[in-house]
Amino acid sequence: MVEKALFAIFMDGLFIKNFLLIQFLGLCSFVGVTKDVKSAAGMSGAVVFVMAMASTVSYLIYTYILIPTKMEFLDLISFIVVIAALVQLVEFVVRKNIPSLYRSLGIYLPLITTNCAVLGVVLLNVSSTYNFMQSVVFGISAGLGYTIVMLMMSAIRERSTFVNIPSSVRGLPQAFFIATMLSMAFVNYFWVIPI
Repeated sequence: MVEKALFAIFMDGLFIKNFLLIQFLGLCSFVGVTKDVKSAAGMSGAVVFVMAMASTVSYLIYTYILIPTKMEFLDLISFIVVIAALVQLVEFVVRKNIPSLYRSLGIYLPLITTNCAVLGVVLLNVSSTYNFMQSVVFGISAGLGYTIVMLMMSAIRERSTFVNIPSSVRGLPQAFFIATMLSMAFVNYFWVIPI
């Protein structure tokens, strides 16, 4: 089997397989935290860290513990435990060092544990049979793709407060309309890149 180049994997995670706009994973935080740029940036930083670390630790557990002991069927449970532990670490660090960000993220920070985008990264690493370096690159690029979309969405939502929008469209319908436009842009411009 021909190994995929790291740049191709990076572009996959960043644009082509974008978790928010192409695969529609992790939409809870996408809609909930993108009301202002600061909260979106804080959440994105936490998700990038958790995705990168989860990709690293999950690869090691899957390759060096589950496969040799022929317990691959425990992959989902072990990945969830790893993600939950990493989110607890992030929550502890943010609460201690950046209390204002901790308060602004509210319930969405512990919800990273149940963010299907994070679990999706580690499951795609396993199903794509990526090696260690490829897993780490895909985890980081998926987190950066998540960050790009979160920042774009929050900037658009902040700017749209200055526009006269009908009251029937404000809030959640407006957020989904913006997400639809962003998704169509990603599909049309990045899905056709031959890598």
